[in-house]
Amino acid sequence: MSTPLPQEAVPLHMTGDSTVHAAIRHVASRLAATVGVCIVIAAFLTAMRGASISVNLVYSLCIGVCCYSFIDGARFLSARWHWRHAPGSPEAKASWPGWVWMVSCVVLGTVCGYAVGTRLGDLITGMSSSMLFRYGWRPYAMTLAFSLLVAITCTYFFYARARIAAIHAKAEAAQRVVAQTQLKLLESQLEPHMLFNTLANLRVLIALDPPRAQAMLDRLIAFLRATLSASRGAGMHPLSAEFERTCDYLALMQVRMGERLTTQLELPDELAAQPVPPLLLQPLVENAIQHGLEPHRGGGRIHVVASREGNDLVLSVRDTGAGLDPRHRSQGTGFGTQQVRERLATVYGARASFTLEPAEGGGTRATLRLPLPQA
Repeated sequence: MSTPLPQEAVPLHMTGDSTVHAAIRHVASRLAATVGVCIVIAAFLTAMRGASISVNLVYSLCIGVCCYSFIDGARFLSARWHWRHAPGSPEAKASWPGWVWMVSCVVLGTVCGYAVGTRLGDLITGMSSSMLFRYGWRPYAMTLAFSLLVAITCTYFFYARARIAAIHAKAEAAQRVVAQTQLKLLESQLEPHMLFNTLANLRVLIALDPPRAQAMLDRLIAFLRATLSASRGAGMHPLSAEFERTCDYLALMQVRMGERLTTQLELPDELAAQPVPPLLLQPLVENAIQHGLEPHRGGGRIHVVASREGNDLVLSVRDTGAGLDPRHRSQGTGFGTQQVRERLATVYGARASFTLEPAEGGGTRATLRLPLPQA
């Protein structure tokens, strides 16, 4: 009676609670697999020999768990030896001593585990596995060889599974790097676009109203000082920071538009810390001013709202301006809105959405729907 000894490597040099939890999950997975194969082997032996399923199950579990413990303990000690004597080696980094060492661990662990497991099974069942010797050494050798074969097969299986998981993790890490690089590229394109539009408006205002142009320039300098460095930081920032930057931008626009622009921003306290990519709202606000309020003789109002709907974070920018051009309805083909779409696709994939539609009572509503992090 025997059981497989699945082996998966957990790097010895990793530390932290997450690594401890990962190691516990690996051990639990290996034990669960060992118990599952033990049950299969016990059922097989019962069908072949006709013995009691409970007796076969006891011996199979005892031998399996003991073999697993001896093999994994030997693997750990071998990998620890590599870590101490050659910390930069692939064996140390992967906590895998290599197949030469590992075969030795499997052979030694199986022999020791089988001996201890059968003795433990004898104690539990009150029987004696030494009865095998009545028929010579061949039955014992065949049973031990079967245990060894199963152990080597399952060790290779779980080793291959761990290698595939490691390759998959590296591929995901590479994809994250590509996504972050793409996000930074899109963001670096978006910031100059906003700055050039603002400078163009400032140029017009200088000829029409120099004092207001001076005030707008002062506000622009303060806005850039407060926000430009932050936009070069992490790929995500709190929603409260996004609202602060949007508020600063609206204050800058109010210097130019005066009473023609009124604003209202609503951010519930429970959503303030939610992480979002930088410069999501500002392009939508800029789009609302440029295409909605400026063409409208009386200006209008911009209302920015954050809310939660189920597992989604919903960000809405509504203006009371001229409304959508019918040719662009529900699409948003401008530079800013296109950049928002691409950045949402980069960060969230198909889990996020962006819609641009006529608002009730006139004007336009831009809506972003983002997935909230799962607790």
